[in-house]
Amino acid sequence: MTSPTHACLIDASIYIFRAYFSLPDRWHSPQGWPLNAVYGYSAFLLDFFQAADGLEYCAAAFDESLGTCFRNDIYPDYKASRVLPDEALAFQLETCREVTERLGIPAFGGSRYEADDYLATLVRLLREQRVGSTVVTRDKDLGQLLRDQDDRWWDFAAGTCLDAAGFEQKFGVAPGQFADYLALVGDPVDDIPGVPGVGAKTAARLLQEFDGLDDLARQLDQVATLDIRGAGKLQQRLQEHWPQVLMSRKLTGLEANVPAVNAAPAFKLQADLLLGAADFLVEIGIGGALPARFRRLADQQEAA
Repeated sequence: MTSPTHACLIDASIYIFRAYFSLPDRWHSPQGWPLNAVYGYSAFLLDFFQAADGLEYCAAAFDESLGTCFRNDIYPDYKASRVLPDEALAFQLETCREVTERLGIPAFGGSRYEADDYLATLVRLLREQRVGSTVVTRDKDLGQLLRDQDDRWWDFAAGTCLDAAGFEQKFGVAPGQFADYLALVGDPVDDIPGVPGVGAKTAARLLQEFDGLDDLARQLDQVATLDIRGAGKLQQRLQEHWPQVLMSRKLTGLEANVPAVNAAPAFKLQADLLLGAADFLVEIGIGGALPARFRRLADQQEAA
């Protein structure tokens, strides 16, 4: 495992939903709303702070664009199989964002861009200052942000922190080609269509032979000559579905110029904000060990 950098960007929704689906419905607000996702996400933030010592930059991005993202303008069925959060989950998502902001972590999200786009924009801003970024996520789609030697992809729960070479070794595709790879194989989780009959191994092989989709497009007539089983039929399928591949590529790539995001997210862990977050958790219905852990971390910060 490589080490995370001092600039960590959190794919918050991943960890909120992980807690929502894995923890029991044991905590409730005074109004009766469930708080299991809030509890799990807050505990994750504590663990993260203790593991990512010396943070100089930090931010969290939230998915708030289901059905309204610019990608839906390109392909109306994008993420069409997903269901909007009900009131109970919407309350927890909003509360998780409030916990984040109370801790002094800059929070990003909106109706037109996805969390991935905010993260891509923040990575760009940090790169312009020659600062490497660690993206804290379980989503391999974000591996495409690994461009510089100091960039990292950190699956926090699994304890896996990868640089670009490690990512390619683990997933079989170079980070810079991952959006092209997804355009070829599709992504059923996001309802992105792929080329029929093109699976992970075939797509990876194509991207080993050709330098991305542009190069593949120029040499489509050479696919039949490759040492790939069914190469002739593969070439035919690619030619038939090429307009779809180009459309899918517009969906799988990340937008690194989200409007109004124009500064690197400076951050410093502060004792008073940790104490305020602990009080907020108690106020909404989460008492006991978790707020106590926030207070202990605040004491450690003051003593440092």
